[in-house]
Amino acid sequence: MSLLDVRDLDVRHGLMQAVRGVSFSIERGDVLAFVGANGAGKSTLLRAIAGAHLPAAGEIRFAGEAITMLPSHRRVQRGIALVPEGRRLFSKMTVEENLLLGLTPARQGPWTVEKVFELFPNLNPRRDSYAANLSGGEQQATAIGRALVSNPDLLLLDEVSLGLSPAVVDRVYAALPAFREAGATVVLVEQDLSRVLKEATRVICMLEGSVVLDRPVGSVTPDEITEAYFGLHRGKSAGSA
Repeated sequence: MSLLDVRDLDVRHGLMQAVRGVSFSIERGDVLAFVGANGAGKSTLLRAIAGAHLPAAGEIRFAGEAITMLPSHRRVQRGIALVPEGRRLFSKMTVEENLLLGLTPARQGPWTVEKVFELFPNLNPRRDSYAANLSGGEQQATAIGRALVSNPDLLLLDEVSLGLSPAVVDRVYAALPAFREAGATVVLVEQDLSRVLKEATRVICMLEGSVVLDRPVGSVTPDEITEAYFGLHRGKSAGSA
């Protein structure tokens, strides 16, 4: 049984349809990367999976259970955690207080606040600092840590490298094996194709709200991803018809 099944999902922002008939499944242990241009629907899709944006149509099943209309806090209790684009920390709370907010009594597992400080040692001397005073990398580590302490089965990472230096992004991605070793299946939105091909087991490319490519990383080339990203595959299909 797949960990996550999404079927014919439509998500709207008012009159605008951001996600159009999207279907895919995720197996336990996968690292699934979503790529696509800004406005392709990637972040909206992750928010729909996390329960932060209810869909207009379609179905989401998690561990065999229908969760399509389940509120976000109930999804956290079932094992879904989202690290949103922009981090969304409480700026007037300390690092440790932000991490404590992520604790979920219904979820038992290896991740604790102290375990997060071990994973991201640069946060330890900043544990009593307000989130507003952190660097971008420290804020991102705090946001990831807040999600981890809920001990998720499915960790959704939305644009974790956005606005960070390459060195900081390296540190974030160096933590990825620890997430998987602790039992989390990972879904990430990422613009850097080199990182996608290095870190992910599977890649889905979205264009104008729809899935236009869904392949194991080992069977797809950067050129094929780029063509799907810009919609060039459409021209090829039309030319061969």
